[in-house]
Amino acid sequence: MSDIVHALDQSADWIREQDPRAAGPLFGVVLGSGLGDFTNHLDDVRVFPYADVPAFPETTVVGHDGAVVVGTFEGVTVVALRGRVHLYEGADPTTLVHPVRTLARMGAGGLLVTNAAGSVNRSYQVGDLMLITDHLNLTGRNPLVGPNDDRLGPRFPDVTRAYDPGMSDAMRAEARALGITLREGVYAGMLGPSYETPAEIHMVRTIGGDAVGMSTVLEVLAARHMGLRCVGVSVISNLAAGEGDDLDHSEVKEVADAAGPRLIALVRGLLRRKDDWWQTA
Repeated sequence: MSDIVHALDQSADWIREQDPRAAGPLFGVVLGSGLGDFTNHLDDVRVFPYADVPAFPETTVVGHDGAVVVGTFEGVTVVALRGRVHLYEGADPTTLVHPVRTLARMGAGGLLVTNAAGSVNRSYQVGDLMLITDHLNLTGRNPLVGPNDDRLGPRFPDVTRAYDPGMSDAMRAEARALGITLREGVYAGMLGPSYETPAEIHMVRTIGGDAVGMSTVLEVLAARHMGLRCVGVSVISNLAAGEGDDLDHSEVKEVADAAGPRLIALVRGLLRRKDDWWQTA
């Protein structure tokens, strides 16, 4: 486990050395499929490919170009992870959560995780935004398996509030103020890479899932283990298997692109309301 902490410090120190803004208070963002456009709205941007950051993983999926982006948004230093790795790429859980753990190690005041997801809840429409209120880990994996390093967090972390109530309330308030429809629901994380069968979607609906995807849950578990507050938003990019047309990743990305402006508006409001939730050391 000491090797994990050493690798985190290597990554964190390198990013701080490249951009001193990352040494101060910062807000972390994980950008899922089709949501990388968020970084175009940051001021004074610097981009560092994952390949240049010590100990960072390589991304292989279209829509996940793999870069650490440092900039300013609403007067707050933002460190965004543009793209992520997934279990279905062959990544082990420790590798997958390394970028998020790096943000926690850097002292982020909060973390926004985003993804593109298929609707399980039949009241959702393609293009909706869903505030994640909880998740189902159906991947069969957990980044906390193995010896625990107390420098990262406790052996048995409480994830009753995996998604922070204060941050979620700020998102709700901004959505109401802007007239943006913000669904709320449970995100079911699956292993992938195949999309789910209609029977699997029926199972997820039966056990309480509202949307389904192939990311996010392991990142949130690792972040909460380290005490980092999280808020999550899914872009409902397609109807789940058996509910509509055949599924295609390129169409998923197109819907996520179109939802980007509404998501950016919500993040702007979240940061404007940061006095209500910002985490301090």
